[in-house]
Amino acid sequence: MIEIRPQPRQEEFLSSEADIVIFGGAAGGGKTWSLLYECLRHANVPRFTAVIFRHNANQIANAGGLWDASQELFRKYPGAIPRMSPHYSWQFANGEKLSFRHIERDEDVYKWQGAEIALLAFDELTHFTEKQFFYMLSRNRSTCGIRPYCRCTTNPDADSWVKEFISWWIDENTGYAIPERSGVIRYMARINEQLIWGDSVDEVLKKAEKEDYGIDIKASDVKSVTFILSTLEDNQVLMQADPGYMANLKALSIVERERLLRGNWKIKAAAGMYFKRTQIGEMLETLPNDIKLWARGWDLAATSEDEKGDPAYTAGVLIGKRKNGRYVVADVINKRLSAAEVRKLIETTCKADKAKYGRVVERLPQDPGQAGKEQAQSYIKMLAGFLVKVIPESGSKESRAEPFAAQWQPGNVDILIADWNEMYFNQLESFPESKFKDMVDASSSAFNEIENGATYSAPPKSTMLSKSSYWR
Repeated sequence: MIEIRPQPRQEEFLSSEADIVIFGGAAGGGKTWSLLYECLRHANVPRFTAVIFRHNANQIANAGGLWDASQELFRKYPGAIPRMSPHYSWQFANGEKLSFRHIERDEDVYKWQGAEIALLAFDELTHFTEKQFFYMLSRNRSTCGIRPYCRCTTNPDADSWVKEFISWWIDENTGYAIPERSGVIRYMARINEQLIWGDSVDEVLKKAEKEDYGIDIKASDVKSVTFILSTLEDNQVLMQADPGYMANLKALSIVERERLLRGNWKIKAAAGMYFKRTQIGEMLETLPNDIKLWARGWDLAATSEDEKGDPAYTAGVLIGKRKNGRYVVADVINKRLSAAEVRKLIETTCKADKAKYGRVVERLPQDPGQAGKEQAQSYIKMLAGFLVKVIPESGSKESRAEPFAAQWQPGNVDILIADWNEMYFNQLESFPESKFKDMVDASSSAFNEIENGATYSAPPKSTMLSKSSYWR
């Protein structure tokens, strides 16, 4: 017999009687596993429905994502049947159905009009908007005999509405969860998009009556809510199975380390928190002769002019990785040019890079939509014979800069002495508050190409002009 048991902090999450439980605070606490385990509670209840939402479909289907995690757990459960069409789901022997779905846009929630979801679950709640959460909460209802309830997991995000929603459980001075309040239940009603909180149902009702919102509030309109702190140390199974995971979190940049390792809900990206010139390794007079990988990242001006009518900046940053694992920023281009001049600059730079450094991957961003595809095809044709990639960008500029910043901060990046140094340092130190972020974007692109070069977006076959064009 296979026995599956939660760990102590996970058990606290699973045993809470609150209508809404938010489980989070840091990475690695076993939050997603707990959400899946919760679905087994009513596996034998006919007509019981559970839906776990992620922000997009990739987060469900990606390797190691929600679907893979569910297979690892549910295949050990007798009578659980997986289905991948029309969407990822599980059917349990006596009737429960669990679905994995996604909500990307606010208007997507209206597809769920009339739905009945006994267990409403959100994996990474900060990825959803307040409107999405509260609309779907209206679908949290049941006729199967089980009181409907909502379970959520999350990592900290200082800019999310979730921070304000759970503020009672968070120290406003430090940004860390208050341990003594973890699991303490409070009560909430939402009237005219305003939240009324209290330590009891009666307190919420009295506050609502006093404010006179023009709507009669009943006890059934009040929801019980709690937040349960989760940290990596709570997940001893992961700590034992992957001892290096803690080291991986410690190696993150300051902002991400505070969020994902220490569970800080207050920390935000600010100037100097990603890059400081005092953090670089060495200022080099000459390039070392042991560079094994080269990549130049480009950031193309999104518009031909800025709001003052001046040409926008186009940046190209060349980064090399040495055999000893260190990185060297060897060249930075940052110019205000017209569209035609940008194309000429990139072509000329590709020729110069190939002649001077040999094998250099030139990585350009692809804008969304058909116009972006057409621009990408145009560049591929123009740069036939060079090692070139055109990559659709995703995520915020801050998230794309995180991997490079994580190497910059401990001094693993060296800089070649050149006349562009001061310009480069000024923009990196003011990131992300600076008006222009083109050199940071280009640096992120070059670094991410070096470390994750297997990620690519190949052009249509019609644009594959010759074997000399490089795609992998």
